[in-house]
Amino acid sequence: MGSEIFHEFKRQASYFFTEKIKTARLVLTDVTPAELMTEEATKGNTGPPDIRTMGVISRAAFEVDDYWRIVEILHKRFFKFDRTNWRDFYKALILLEHLLTHGPRRVAEEFQCDKDVIKEIGNFQYIDERGVLKLLESETLLKEERARARKLTHGIEGFGSFSQRSSSKDAIMKDSSFQRFGRSNSHCNEDQNPENESLVSSESLIKQGD
Repeated sequence: MGSEIFHEFKRQASYFFTEKIKTARLVLTDVTPAELMTEEATKGNTGPPDIRTMGVISRAAFEVDDYWRIVEILHKRFFKFDRTNWRDFYKALILLEHLLTHGPRRVAEEFQCDKDVIKEIGNFQYIDERGVLKLLESETLLKEERARARKLTHGIEGFGSFSQRSSSKDAIMKDSSFQRFGRSNSHCNEDQNPENESLVSSESLIKQGD
């Protein structure tokens, strides 16, 4: 019993100090909330990036400054792949898929240079089950998936109640390209991340301060 309490205390203390560090970076450096969220969303020591966080990042990518900060982080994740940090790569791949279908059109052109890396990693156990490579290689498929994403997003915005929005959000994950492209031999598996939630709050506070 005492051991469980101690571990819970350590977990809460770690989370507290992590949040303080994030707040300090936002205040004392030129890092942006979107940049910080992208770093957190593609770190291997956290859960998969949740749909809300990826939505915030994809919208921020339409701003020039945030766009370059976001793509730089993703390029680094792909460049630094090895078998010990495959989770960073895999989570970056999930985020890239979302950016391809929800972010600026130029994302597809930006990551053409990473196709060879994605192909190479295809030989690894945790391969591109999200179909990112297909989106990068097929302009027709990319247009279809972007149209599908817009249609589903507009469907969510058309509902009034929270419960309807929640059920529509579930529909997105079930009907998205994540399912359509099929699964391979990946053992990787959307959990809500409290750290990402706090980043969304940090972004709101900064915007209010401006």
